[in-house]
Amino acid sequence: MRTLAIDLGTRRVGLALSDAGGRFATPLEVLEVSSQEHALDPIVQLVKKEGVERVVIGLPLNMDDDSIGPAARSVIAWGGKLAMKIMVPILYVDERLSSFEAEQGLIEQKRAGKRLTRDMKKERLDAHAAAIFLQEFLDGKLLPVDIG
Repeated sequence: MRTLAIDLGTRRVGLALSDAGGRFATPLEVLEVSSQEHALDPIVQLVKKEGVERVVIGLPLNMDDDSIGPAARSVIAWGGKLAMKIMVPILYVDERLSSFEAEQGLIEQKRAGKRLTRDMKKERLDAHAAAIFLQEFLDGKLLPVDIG
């Protein structure tokens, strides 16, 4: 099942996509947006173009008690707007620490000799974070969050 992962930020939106078999996550791109609303149309087009059958959105739960705070509520509201534009299921997963893991992965790539400037790292970070939580979801290590 082709799955799109979205790491929604206020200025950057990281996207990752699984293969058609739904086994492997790959960082796709980072959308630079002036508001989260501006990310909707490009994502709708991507869902249609790539034959996406499911969307997984990273939910920034509170670190101290796993609760849904203002940032998570904003993501859920945005996801509701996306749901009205696409006809595929939308799930939410705990995305805490995915950005940290993505940054650590990019640091390791740099240590291994890959040339990464600060701007290149910034451009890729959110897509890598989306790929991390998508892969954990695909592997069954990350379950959907009940938002109801």
